[in-house]
Amino acid sequence: MSMVGKEQGLLRRHAVGSYFVLTFAISWLGALAVVAPRLLHGEPVPKFSGILMFPVMLLGPAVSGILLTRVVDGGTGLRELFSRMRRVQAGAWWYATLLIPPVLVLIVLLGLKTLVSPVYAPNRFFVGVSFGIVAGFLEEIGWTGYAFPKMARTGNGLGAAIALGVLWGTWHVPVIDFLGTATPHGGYWLEYFLAFTAAMTAMRVLIAWTYANTKSVALAQLMHASSTGSLVVLSPGAVTARQETVWYAVYAAALWLVVALVAARYAPELTRETA
Repeated sequence: MSMVGKEQGLLRRHAVGSYFVLTFAISWLGALAVVAPRLLHGEPVPKFSGILMFPVMLLGPAVSGILLTRVVDGGTGLRELFSRMRRVQAGAWWYATLLIPPVLVLIVLLGLKTLVSPVYAPNRFFVGVSFGIVAGFLEEIGWTGYAFPKMARTGNGLGAAIALGVLWGTWHVPVIDFLGTATPHGGYWLEYFLAFTAAMTAMRVLIAWTYANTKSVALAQLMHASSTGSLVVLSPGAVTARQETVWYAVYAAALWLVVALVAARYAPELTRETA
């Protein structure tokens, strides 16, 4: 067996692990390359440089998903992936689920604005929709198009989605201090990261739920776009790091309530289809 054949065999045997290693390597090393000149000179990373890390990081899930699909599943698998990305036929109910992120964000922020402080008033940064579209399209090629179906083969879609969600949240570490509006988060970095990851893990379950019932990567991309777009558009602009951590934590709790309702009816496979 040639060296190339051995490497392909290794990737096939560790199809899921290989994906995360490659995705994190591309995204994190790419992000590091963007800010390396600043770090080498001992300078703080300005917000603009931090924002530039985002498009570089998006290449990780997309490139890894396409490359490993070709290596692990062959040309047939690649065509099937692109077919799922073009699959837009789904019931109206599943398209209605795209409203979950913006509705919950608005409920949380308006509730906090009324009960706690006017500083939580939702923003209207509508150009943020474009951030969601790009992130959703590229990331879900890998997270939903490649990783989740393989992780869920055991039949425990809920467990697979939670594990993927934790890894997805962790993947954001290089840019976590540039997420939201209260950047940098300073002494609240860890608390914000935990609240953010809790929210993203719950959102990953909801994305997996829509995919499990529609087999549409396109719908997963739209759900991701709805989530990211809602956060960028509506995040209150004048909050402190502490206040941002609070509202993300409340939002995470709201998402997990929805997940609990989904799990009660659809767990553990996340689908009501029978074998």
